[in-house]
Amino acid sequence: MPDIKFDSKVLEDVKDALDPHALDMFRQRKGRWMAVVELAHVERVEPGPDEEKVPSVKLRIVGIEVAADEFTDERLRELQRGLYRLRTKGGTFDGELDPDVQRADDILRHGSGLLVGPQA
Repeated sequence: MPDIKFDSKVLEDVKDALDPHALDMFRQRKGRWMAVVELAHVERVEPGPDEEKVPSVKLRIVGIEVAADEFTDERLRELQRGLYRLRTKGGTFDGELDPDVQRADDILRHGSGLLVGPQA
């Protein structure tokens, strides 16, 4: 299994999206922020046959939107939990109990209420 590394370069669009949250992030030393993140492949390292190194892939954050309020934060957390359950339920009893939610797009469509707002 390849190692995953993150490129430290911050693109201007990513910086612009993070700027409104920077002061809050600076102040909260143990803070956490929910976000939608887009990753891009930057580099692949495949060691030669005689090297005792692990292959690796380097990723860069190319897009990010941070939850700006508690409502959006909770919806993103619900999505994360749903996607986690989907990823980890293979071969488990949960996989048999929930036949309506079998794919990631089902989770995104039905799982959060993010797009319908708090009055739905």
